[in-house]
Amino acid sequence: MKSYDYAQRKGVEEISWEKFTELAEKLAEALAEQAVEIILGIARGGLFPATAVACTLRRELYPIRVSRRVNDSILFEHPIWRVDIPDAVARHTVALVDEISDSGETLKMVAARARARGAVKVVTASLVSHSWAKPMPDVTALVSDALVIFPWDRQVYMDGKWQINPEIAQALRFQGKSGPA
Repeated sequence: MKSYDYAQRKGVEEISWEKFTELAEKLAEALAEQAVEIILGIARGGLFPATAVACTLRRELYPIRVSRRVNDSILFEHPIWRVDIPDAVARHTVALVDEISDSGETLKMVAARARARGAVKVVTASLVSHSWAKPMPDVTALVSDALVIFPWDRQVYMDGKWQINPEIAQALRFQGKSGPA
């Protein structure tokens, strides 16, 4: 399935801040078992779970940016590098953390780069993964094929007011819904 193909999602999975906390704890527990030493958070959305996991496990966090977007507009068919992986990953076990694994392409791309930078072990992780992600993350807290609405994406501040994120509004229309639950 193609990234951002919201018409194919089955239902809506709205993640509250409380549910986010539960899922982040689940990720942290699984990553602790992998003995990760460094957390790489994939900006933007992946920084939320990456920060939670890094703080919980008391590990260093390095933000990286790989995206199809510029200023929240989808401009590229495949992710491009914006902020690269630091040399600090060399000789360490690294966890790559993103908020969602949709196609699996981003985590695969970042994992290859971390290995090329000398990471001895790379563990891919996402808060949520769709079942069609190829490859699936090594660790995921929730598998759902629904349209996932994260608490930080639900609303945006535009034109001097808070409103539903236009991308989410459009995705909900594809499902015949008018707004989040």
